[in-house]
Amino acid sequence: MKPIQKMEGMSNGVGGAQQSSSGLSDISSQVQQYQQFLDASRTLPEFGDIDLQGKPLPDGITLANIKAFQLLYREHCEAIVDVVVNLQFTLVETLWKTFWRFNQAQHTDSTIDDEAEKRLPKDCLVLLSKYEPLLKWCRDCDHQLYQGLVETLIPDVLRPIPSALTQAIRNFAKSLESWLTSAMMNIPEEMVRIKVGAASAFAQTLRRYTSLNHLAQAARAVLQNTAQINQMLSDLNRVDFTNVQEQASWVCRCADRVVQRLEQDFKLTLQQQSSLEQWAVWLDGVVSQVLKPYQGNPGFSKAAKLFLLKWSFYSSMVIRDLTLRSAASFGSFHLIRLLYDEYMYYLIEHRVAQARGETPIAVMGEFANAGSSSHPMDQDKDEEEEEDDESDEDMTQELPLHSNDSSNVLGSDSLEPPSKLARTDDQGIFVQVAPNT
Repeated sequence: MKPIQKMEGMSNGVGGAQQSSSGLSDISSQVQQYQQFLDASRTLPEFGDIDLQGKPLPDGITLANIKAFQLLYREHCEAIVDVVVNLQFTLVETLWKTFWRFNQAQHTDSTIDDEAEKRLPKDCLVLLSKYEPLLKWCRDCDHQLYQGLVETLIPDVLRPIPSALTQAIRNFAKSLESWLTSAMMNIPEEMVRIKVGAASAFAQTLRRYTSLNHLAQAARAVLQNTAQINQMLSDLNRVDFTNVQEQASWVCRCADRVVQRLEQDFKLTLQQQSSLEQWAVWLDGVVSQVLKPYQGNPGFSKAAKLFLLKWSFYSSMVIRDLTLRSAASFGSFHLIRLLYDEYMYYLIEHRVAQARGETPIAVMGEFANAGSSSHPMDQDKDEEEEEDDESDEDMTQELPLHSNDSSNVLGSDSLEPPSKLARTDDQGIFVQVAPNT
């Protein structure tokens, strides 16, 4: 990793007055204290070459200019990784301003500006920021960069994280888009749009994962409380699941036996007072078995999203029944439901990304610019989605949750609650299962 010489002598990225006005707390001085919660071993993957797609270079641009941009961008991304690993979040804004030559006349370190200008004049930087092959390359690089940063900051979404670190990450996420748009105020809109789209997906992911982590810690206390578990079982046994299925089946069209199986497994896992990690294994198993028939199918993404909707609908129906019965454990169920819905979203997000050979950030980034899909790259994505919709239009009505054949989609062995795990064992259960071939 290259040293960030241009940042020497600065206090966590920007001057003191500007830093305090940003509302970000400086925890970089406590990086050693929080290092155990990060995965600093990750390195930035190699970026691929730019595919020129046979498109002519912009007037005044040479292949040497493109190569210079690639090298500068790589160094820029390495610098971002370095400051984030050291929890110097506000330095990211400064790095962006430096790379995009924000208001060069005000830069205090003219040496940095002169060096960058010699390697790639700003005029060339602006022209390249409109060149479609380079835009796509930057987007792909950003997806790799941000996915690595997510996995560095939150390597395990269920592992407890100190509140100060969580808050710092959330504040960082909140500031990202405004920092970036400010730093790129003199850059063509095409590049700004690509950059902000990826940064928006990154920020959203950080917010969701920190929220998921917060829910996990709150739910852990409930799952370790025997009295609360017993009350939850008592209340759950009063739920009219037949009525729930009758109402939900009209919308979800799921087979009675599958819903009954999930109900039984849920109650049994709850009765065993399973740990949060065991529940995570159970939820992962549900996803694996439901989506197994669609591995390699072009409609995999659609099937996964449909399952997520059905899961959410059923859980809301159960919560509704508990509410109407004024269940004493309603608060506990509400918390558990929030956690499991969010964790299901997390699992589906990763399965879809895995099936498509992309990063979760790339998958989420597709929707960051949903409001402005006039760009050719977005049109290509839209066409892919339309093709998927056409190819799996009938398939989505045949999701395994309402299979009518004699095969047991949710196999008899697959959803059995796992044997009791040590509560301190947080390892090994989040390894992504390779897709079946």
